[in-house]
Amino acid sequence: MLYIGIDVGGTSAKAGVVDENGNILHKDSCPTGIERGHEPVIHDIAQLALRVLDGSGHALGEVCSVGIGIPGIQDPRTGRVPFCTNLGWHDVPLVELMQAEIDKPVYVTNDATAAGLAESIAGVSAGTRNSVFVTLGTGVGGGVIIDGKVFLGPHGVATEIGHMITVAGGELCTCGNRGCWERYASASAIIREGRRLAASQPGSALARAVDGRLEAIEARTVIDLARAGDSQCTEIFDNYVRHLCVGLVNLINLYDPEVIALGGGVSHAGAFLLDKVNEELPKLVFYKAMPRARVELAKLGNDAGIIGAAMLGRREG
Repeated sequence: MLYIGIDVGGTSAKAGVVDENGNILHKDSCPTGIERGHEPVIHDIAQLALRVLDGSGHALGEVCSVGIGIPGIQDPRTGRVPFCTNLGWHDVPLVELMQAEIDKPVYVTNDATAAGLAESIAGVSAGTRNSVFVTLGTGVGGGVIIDGKVFLGPHGVATEIGHMITVAGGELCTCGNRGCWERYASASAIIREGRRLAASQPGSALARAVDGRLEAIEARTVIDLARAGDSQCTEIFDNYVRHLCVGLVNLINLYDPEVIALGGGVSHAGAFLLDKVNEELPKLVFYKAMPRARVELAKLGNDAGIIGAAMLGRREG
């Protein structure tokens, strides 16, 4: 059986035809054009889905369902998207409008949740029943798989892990709360602390690396200097890892997963990140004498959103 997966981002949408084992048979993309409003965007992604199906050489009758990953939340009771800031959507009947374009069952979830499902089927956590995916990008997103199925909760927001509060009264978050995990465990956190350092110490290696242009500092800038042995950037990165591990141990305590997969931009630090996490995390796990989740780097990359969205129908069916 075949499934269509669509990964909708603020700049572009990607779609692919996926088989039941999570293999992409054909894929393509198109600009999102969010400034036009939701109806033209949904029409375009429907046409994209039909185009990739045609390119795969298969017919609509062979497709079981269409899955969509969005950078927001969807109410599983209604099929509507209450809000999706990155797309500028508010109370959008996504399932209804998509089914009007393609007469197939339509499933929707958060893009990080879709990526987590993909990793559990065809990625680093394949073969496990319980896993957590954590994406370390501009914010922190997640996907929780329990007994082989996506866990969303009755309101569809069970995996907004970036907004668990890990530092009471801490940094102000875009959600309006203070001390959310993503304010300390995202790429944005590394950038913020790097810019603070460069602003206060213009003679630092970090400030010199960008010729004093604070806006040029990226997470990678700090990580590369830490990897090279700069003490100040090492301190920033080590502090970042400590905050990251506070959230990871909370996920271990809540879900007891077999694997935690790390994705997103910060995960590109590879073994440099993973080695530090595996050194710090055991200090925080309270059951020292029992097995715990292993932490791995996600491996599906940009295809994870397509694969996971497609597999929503397989898991539901």
